Amino acid sequence: MNTGYKMTMAFIALLMIVGISASATRASRSALAHEADSANIKQQAAADSQKINEGSVVDEVIWVVGDEAILKSDVEVTRLQAEAEGIKYTGDPDCSIPEQIAVQKLFLHQAAIDSIEVSESEVMNGIDEQINSWVSMIGSREKLEEYRKQSITQMRQQMHDDFKNQQLIQKMKQELVKDIKVSPAQVRKYFKDLPADSIPFVPTEVEVEILTMQPRIPLEEINRVKNQLREFTDRVNKGETSFATLARLYSEDPGSARMGGEMDYIGRGMLDPAFANVAFNLTDPKKISKIVESEFGYHIIQLIDKRGDKIKCRHILLKPQVSQDAIDKSIGRLDSIGNDIRAAKFTFEQAVEALSDDKDTRNNKGLMANVTPDQSRTSRFQMKDLPTEVARTVDTMKVGEVSAPFTMVNSKGKTTCALVKLVSRVDGHRATITEDFQVMKDVVLAKERAQTLHDWVVNKIKQTYVRMNDRYKDCKFEYQGWIK
Repeated sequence: MNTGYKMTMAFIALLMIVGISASATRASRSALAHEADSANIKQQAAADSQKINEGSVVDEVIWVVGDEAILKSDVEVTRLQAEAEGIKYTGDPDCSIPEQIAVQKLFLHQAAIDSIEVSESEVMNGIDEQINSWVSMIGSREKLEEYRKQSITQMRQQMHDDFKNQQLIQKMKQELVKDIKVSPAQVRKYFKDLPADSIPFVPTEVEVEILTMQPRIPLEEINRVKNQLREFTDRVNKGETSFATLARLYSEDPGSARMGGEMDYIGRGMLDPAFANVAFNLTDPKKISKIVESEFGYHIIQLIDKRGDKIKCRHILLKPQVSQDAIDKSIGRLDSIGNDIRAAKFTFEQAVEALSDDKDTRNNKGLMANVTPDQSRTSRFQMKDLPTEVARTVDTMKVGEVSAPFTMVNSKGKTTCALVKLVSRVDGHRATITEDFQVMKDVVLAKERAQTLHDWVVNKIKQTYVRMNDRYKDCKFEYQGWIK
């Protein structure tokens, strides 16, 4: 078991029940301060651990779960970190913290038994998302490093084991609840006699249509990018450097650049079609592909391995730069289109079908689709689920109104210009079966999943060797069976 796990169980405890959240939580600046405090706690804990090893502080094994020991210092570190992050325990922390650590060990142990794996790229992607969130809150990478008194590299190293364990636990939970389903009858029965103040509150939801226009990129800029990729290919072929080195230095794909451009084994259907067509036709790991244009930009690709219907490869992504002049021209054109829509020369939906560059919404007359955690699709969005720029724009709009043009970064990481129309708004309210069945279904589904996981832990405890110091045997635990 990875020793880094012992240092951050409180952070792992923040994981939501599997499958309920599909997007990252937007942290406040105070949460960032808590993270900084937590980093200091970890550094202090490391110093304390060194003292323990030197014999100046006495540590002890307080629990044994399977073949894993829980130390007194593990509990103290978790307690301090919980205080820094504002976590409150419902019961006695002296009892609930070691139990919490023990439960995480059970999930990690089962993940090992079931060969649940987390790829290095998944871990790094999670870490990069967290770091990028901090950077966006504090203003720059330099300010973040100054605030946390660590380099970005040190942050990544410190976070690595924790994120890996989080993802292993999450995948294990997903596996345990993947077959849980609830029927409409179960939903109606659950809410039938529930007090009114216990009915979930549904935040304001909106339906939005969008028309996007990609600023024109001059041929000179495209040729600049292609020439740079040709230069990379030439340098690798001449043996001057490696493909992986160039990817680390120059690739604009944040998920793979840090891994030398390497992507884990992936099926054709998960890749951009143009990228997949070239990548799956590569046969010689020593050869570099021709330049490929995808929705993300321009790539060169190097084969690593093929395994059945999956491929493992490296790539370097470069994105042509969009000039301010091109953005201004697109904004100006969209402004004219918006005025014509308001003058009833044509409808917003007609404009989308004729002019929008976004193929995902163009065929749906601009209506944006929200993919829910259970992979169903709906046209309703809570504000937090909309792209930031869209949410900011529609927040003060009236139903039927067409916005002024604005710029945004789309899901492919490209700067684009857009108009939006607010189709409908349903103000926050207590859920009803007729209007909010999906919301109420999610509540019941989450309850069933939580009960399944609880029952699994209880059963797992029965099958696992557990020993604890006598002083814990009077604790009121959440799960039965610890005391044997």
